[in-house]
Amino acid sequence: MSSEADTSVPAPRIQLSPQEWRSKLNPEEYAVLREAATERPFTGEYTDTRTEGVYVCRACGAELFRSTEKFDSHCGWPSFFDPAASDAVILRSDDSLGMHRVEVLCANCHSHLGHVFEGEGYHTPTDKRYCINSIALRLHPSGSAAE
Repeated sequence: MSSEADTSVPAPRIQLSPQEWRSKLNPEEYAVLREAATERPFTGEYTDTRTEGVYVCRACGAELFRSTEKFDSHCGWPSFFDPAASDAVILRSDDSLGMHRVEVLCANCHSHLGHVFEGEGYHTPTDKRYCINSIALRLHPSGSAAE
């Protein structure tokens, strides 16, 4: 990725113990958000959603992405070309599984969201694909009281 991941990650604004996170999240959410697991492709709630609204972190409620930046990548996970705000997510180098990737974390609570890829040829304004686990998100549809 041309803009390398930040290696000096600031402390999260929300800090809970593993036990507190476990009481807040179900086991599948905990595995993805707190242990960097990945949901199976094409199984997530928001993979094909076209509903207008705001996607927030399922762990802490911070605004992360908007439906206006969501696009069909056909990769099996929701894809966005840009976060809602430049400081909504943190990018961190991830050399797990024998490959180099860039992990996407919620800037507010440091929950694992997915990975970002660049230069794949998608016709988006940023040429980036934020490949995000559905289970890491909660959609607040436009016009809902939760906005």
